[in-house]
Amino acid sequence: MSRTFAVGDTFTLVRTCDAYRPIYYAAASGDFNPIHIDPKVGAEAGLGGAILQGLCTLGWAVDAFIGYLGDPGRVSGVKVRFSRPVSPGDVVTFSGRVTSVENGKLVAEIAAVNQRDEDILKGAVVEGRV
Repeated sequence: MSRTFAVGDTFTLVRTCDAYRPIYYAAASGDFNPIHIDPKVGAEAGLGGAILQGLCTLGWAVDAFIGYLGDPGRVSGVKVRFSRPVSPGDVVTFSGRVTSVENGKLVAEIAAVNQRDEDILKGAVVEGRV
């Protein structure tokens, strides 16, 4: 069954950052920066406590795109600007919209907000092969 993709298509993914997510991600990525795994260090750095690694947040954004695209092997590019860190307890909603489909290439923009409607990502662009 062939799938069609169109400009204006949308997709959404909601993820909750549980208290252990920065630790799990540190174990998987090797990013043991203390601001991610020690709430005291994160607070002393002015972050209000430990924060999730940015690349984990980016991974969630790409996961939203993969859910729409249907195949992680078809993701061909990602550009992102982080606006605010994700903290344990945050619920992040990723909202994407397809902006271009041509010559076998699909481009979508993704925005992400937390439960307080604060921007987490703005202007993220993901590309895939269709």
